[in-house]
Order: sequence, then C-alpha cells, then structure tokens
Amino acid sequence: MESLYTAADRLERGETSSEQLVREALDRVASREEELHAFLTLLPEGSLEDAKESDKRRLGGHRRGLFDGIPWAAKDNLLTEGVRTTAASKILGDYLPPYSSTAVRRLDEQGAVLVGKTNLDEFAMGSSTEYSAYGPSRNPVDPSRVPGGSSGGSAVAVAAGMCHFALGSETGGSVRQPAAFCGVVGVKPSYGRVSRYGLIAFASSLDQIGTLTRDVRDAAAVLGAIAGGDPMDQTSAASPVPDYLAAVAEGGRELSFGVPPEYMREGVAPDVRAEVERVAAALERQGMRRREVTLPHTEYALDAYYIIAPAEASSNLSRFDGMRYGPRAEGQDLVESYHRSRGQGFGPEVKRRILLGTYVLSAGYYDTYYLQAQRLRTLLRQEFLRAFEQVDVLLTPTTPTTAFRLGEHTQDPLAMYMADALTIPANLAGLPAISVPGRPIGGLPVGLQVMAPPLREDLMFAAAATVEEVAAR
Repeated sequence: MESLYTAADRLERGETSSEQLVREALDRVASREEELHAFLTLLPEGSLEDAKESDKRRLGGHRRGLFDGIPWAAKDNLLTEGVRTTAASKILGDYLPPYSSTAVRRLDEQGAVLVGKTNLDEFAMGSSTEYSAYGPSRNPVDPSRVPGGSSGGSAVAVAAGMCHFALGSETGGSVRQPAAFCGVVGVKPSYGRVSRYGLIAFASSLDQIGTLTRDVRDAAAVLGAIAGGDPMDQTSAASPVPDYLAAVAEGGRELSFGVPPEYMREGVAPDVRAEVERVAAALERQGMRRREVTLPHTEYALDAYYIIAPAEASSNLSRFDGMRYGPRAEGQDLVESYHRSRGQGFGPEVKRRILLGTYVLSAGYYDTYYLQAQRLRTLLRQEFLRAFEQVDVLLTPTTPTTAFRLGEHTQDPLAMYMADALTIPANLAGLPAISVPGRPIGGLPVGLQVMAPPLREDLMFAAAATVEEVAAR
C-alpha cells in the first residue's frame, strides 16, 4: 500500500476520494483477513460513512489537514467510544467504552477514518500475538511465522496494506518488535510524550502508545498528531512537541551515534549483527560520526522488567473481577465467584504474569525483588544518560532474530521473553526508540533500532531518516 503522504497527496489533487481509499483498504482486509487475522472488530459501514463525510468536507473547502479521510486502525486496548474494546481477552469480550482514548480522539478530530480494532496478545502481554483469546495473527511476509507482539495485529494491518497507519502500545517492545518482524516502521515515544488516557493499563510506569507506518516520514506525522500534554493524564509531558517532519527532512548526517557492544553479543543472530554493522558503516560514509559507548547494565534489563511489569500488572488487573467488567461466573460465595470469573476470563500468559507480580509484591519478597529491580532501573537510565553525553543516538538491532514460527516458543516462556531483550531497556529508561526495516535476511524482515535521549524524538527521527535511506541501498 502507498504511504500516508502519497494517499493524502492524491486526495488533495482529486485523483482519489476518501471513500475509494477506505473501499480499497476493506478489499485488502477481505482478501487476506481470514489468513492473517489482523482484526478483532471491523467497522465497514461506519468507516465508509466517515469517508463520505470527509469527501464532503474536502469539496466544501473544509479539509481538516493531512489525516482527513485516511484509513487507519487501532490496537484493541485503546478505548473507542461505542466500539467494542476487548484487549483480546474473554473478560472484556462485550465491553463498549463510554469514551475514547486521547490518542484516538485526536486522530478523529483530524478526520482520520478508523476501519477497525486490531488483534493483540491478551492485555498486551506477549511477544507473538499468539496469546490472544480470539486466535493468533500471522505474519503477512510468511504466514507460518508470528507477526510479533503484542501489537501484532496493527503491524500486520499496515504491512498487508489494510490501512495506511495504525496505533499500538508498548510496555517492553510491543510496537518495535512486531514492526521489525513485519517490515514496517514502529515508534515508541518517550514516556509521557503521548497521553495514556484511555489505554487499558498493563504496567503504568512503562506503557506508551506508539505508531506503525510504512516509512519514517509517516511515523513522524502520526506521532506529531497524537503527542502532547493532556490534563487527563498527569504523567503526560507538558513540554512542547518539536517539528518531527522538519527533523526527518534535515536527516541525521550531522549526528553522532554509538553501537553498544551489549546489543551485539551472543544471542543475537550473526546475520542480524552483520546487517547492523553494514548500516553503521554506511552511516559513517554519510558523514555521521561513530563513537564507542557501553551500557553494562543492559544485560540485567530483562530480569528487572519481568519483576516490575508483572508487579504493576497484578495491581492493574485486579479491577477485572467479573463484577464490573466481563462475564461473571457464580460461586458459593464472593471469593469463589472472583476465582471462577478470573480463572475463566484470563488466559494462561495473563495468569502467569499476575501470579509472578503478586509473588514479588508479597511480604518478604518486596525488598528482595521489586525494590532491587527499581534500583537497577535507575542505574540503567543513568547509564543511558551518560552514553548520550557522548553520542546523539544509539543504533542497535531491534530483535535478536527474525520472526520465529508459530508455536515455536509457546511452551517456553523464557524463549518468548527473550524476543524483547533488545527493546525492553528503552522502556525501562523512558527513552524514545524506533525500528526501521533493514535489508531482509533469508526473505524475512529485520529491524534496525535507533534510540535517543528522553523527549528527543526529533533526534531519533533525524537519525532514522538517514538509517532508512542507507538501509534500502
């Protein structure tokens, strides 16, 4: 599918209509959805109505801007007023939100046309979209392989041309990892850059809404549309949003970068490492300056994450008890009703993380595990900040390998968790990070990750634009 900008330009020139763009998107859904299962809810009638309204505005000279009339998709843990939002869980199978998330509302106000809600790992807990209560999504490049997770449905929808862009969410790599596996661009903004209001919480100190697009320029535009402070989210940053499109246009040739050796060690496939080094050498030829940096605490990031994130999940998911949300399973007393409702409503991976989180927060283990993990998180953030005193951005692989086969890791949680080993540090440190497609390996996409200092998405986009340019050669 064409980029967001190409579609918007054709709309402006009168070469197409929003209705035609939406019909084309829905036709692609019809042709591949049964195979790929990108969506949990489709909105064919509503999206066509919105498209017709957009066309009327354009004819009347009241175009709302770049996004007016452009088809897009939202991960199904973003609240959409009056549209079923399940978080891919049985416990929310019939939930109709009374309001929309801030990110969704901002796109709606700019005239973007929502075509549907995409599949994900249940409550965003997973790395392959195999943990959806409604069945897995499949990689459009090779349907025998996973699309990544937890925003796998959003990545599939963009990669398969079912929409021009999509929103996902990130807690430990859930936008960048599927972007890498499916060959699209995925952005995790700095913590606080995008309001979390209306995002179903997994781990509140880590969650961020991110973007999935065809290219870096589109990513800059979408993030610019949803970024900014929000009085409904006290953790959102009130600082001004830079001109990301100007940063993309400028490029990163004047910047310096580092390739931390901790991201290139055993466990990262040799051909993935080789692709990063190929691009790093090309960046140097473009004038970017490579400097040595090291991040020794990175090797402990995965351990810290799988203490902090489950602990927060255990707290956040306590509200889903079968009384206020979802189906209620009756028991002999209130406690048994809770047990049955949650036992039947939650899938195995969600249960695993709730149990782990409850354990590390329990008396006698809180200091040993949770506080130690938070100390490590602080050390890791400080380490990143010191590295950014030496370089403008960091270049690493996004994932240790290309997409693995469906079912390959479902019986081995540790192997599944390792798929996020290179993305998790940015979440713990609150950094902005982007995955840009590199040269395919064995016919499968590979992702190149660029990280920047907190709230410096402008640097991230400038460098990513140059990475995108040289990686395609």
